[in-house]
Amino acid sequence: MALNLTKLVTGFLQERAEQKFTTREIATWIFSTYPEECKEKQQRSKATVAPLLTDDDLIAQIAAEISSQGQRLQEKLPQIKTTEGRPRRYYYTSQTDQAEVSQIETGNVLVIKELPSPSVNEHALYPKLAEFIYLELKVHSKRIDEKKSSNRQGPGGNKWLYPDVVGMEILSSDWHQEVIDCVKQYADRKTKLWSFEVKLLVNRSNVREVFFQTVSNSSWANMAYLVAAEFEGRDTIKELRMLTSLHGLGVIRLNAENPAESEILIPAKERVDIDWNTVNRLVEENTDFRQYIRLVRQFYQTNDPRPKDWDYAPA
Repeated sequence: MALNLTKLVTGFLQERAEQKFTTREIATWIFSTYPEECKEKQQRSKATVAPLLTDDDLIAQIAAEISSQGQRLQEKLPQIKTTEGRPRRYYYTSQTDQAEVSQIETGNVLVIKELPSPSVNEHALYPKLAEFIYLELKVHSKRIDEKKSSNRQGPGGNKWLYPDVVGMEILSSDWHQEVIDCVKQYADRKTKLWSFEVKLLVNRSNVREVFFQTVSNSSWANMAYLVAAEFEGRDTIKELRMLTSLHGLGVIRLNAENPAESEILIPAKERVDIDWNTVNRLVEENTDFRQYIRLVRQFYQTNDPRPKDWDYAPA
């Protein structure tokens, strides 16, 4: 009997609602649960130009077929959803996209099956992001705590004012001292200033809100990124690609288990000039941001970033 992948995948995910699985994990379950059907599939392949000679070949083929049928499967059963980035993971949920976001924002916790401790909150992402952007992008970063703001604008007045994390990239780290001294006299462009807005989950229900929150929070910076532990749905990434082409923001999928495996899904476009008027407002409103600008100033004065002053320093 031939394998009915649509039926098998649907049943597998429904029985494990809210849990997320890669196509490889689903294919491995099918291989172990339906050995006779898999053996028949392997035998039939021997008459083709691409025979499945090993069990691993067969599992890989089943995984590829699940992936190729993924969009059609979701159209047939909208409760089946996918994460974005690599590897893509499939799951079954009865919740709407908006309900998923509301639940996470209320509890401030995202469940990630692969983690030793499967629940992660937004604050747990900040040091992971600091590690990734330093090792991958050589950006020194600082967390901005909105609670340290003056709140002179009233409740919620600073919601779209501050990013979660800011950073400094040193452009002159490989420059000869003569060039550094020359720049001190003729220009001030030894750094890029970065801004990061961090979320647990971005899906179709909140993608535009969090994107434009990032636009608002990051208008002052040279480089700006929206960062999330999960992006769900192909339409979500499609929407982000359209929006980023207009506004220049970048997008990072942060791997909460292993920051080194995080992905820059969409690179940011650089803004040449800093909006110093906005920087001045942020400095006046928030002590963390004031400290960040102080560290940038001290670097220009000393040419030493003093890694211990930032949120991540290599061992």
